[in-house]
Amino acid sequence: MEIRTDVHADAARVQNEIKTYLGLKSSELIFEYTTLEGGKAKLDLITVNPRHNQSFLFRTEIGLDKVEALIKMLDYVKSYREKEYSYTIQWVSKEMRELQTSYFRAKNMYDALDKLYYGRDVNTMTVYSCVLNPMT
Repeated sequence: MEIRTDVHADAARVQNEIKTYLGLKSSELIFEYTTLEGGKAKLDLITVNPRHNQSFLFRTEIGLDKVEALIKMLDYVKSYREKEYSYTIQWVSKEMRELQTSYFRAKNMYDALDKLYYGRDVNTMTVYSCVLNPMT
């Protein structure tokens, strides 16, 4: 007799591990899933900054299913600080009109800006600076 695992329980367990590694509250982290052609699962991990209540893309992973995408995301979360550069972006949105500062890990400046603009029209924000932070 084969014992089947509960996919939803596995997904919840890995999501909790990701939250723990990042040190974020549930309200500051969104797991957004999309089914791609061929049945693959795309996972966009989105963070919500509680200071200015804006969301940004943290990372995208693709897996054969939801659990595999989550496991890939967990692997990334465990080592992303050693693999990607740190950027500071200063920006203003048309609604808030107050200079904001956000921090991103990315492979380059364009990737950092893509994470900032994720899910928004680029005309709704003005970027004043995107700076590569010194390695520590």
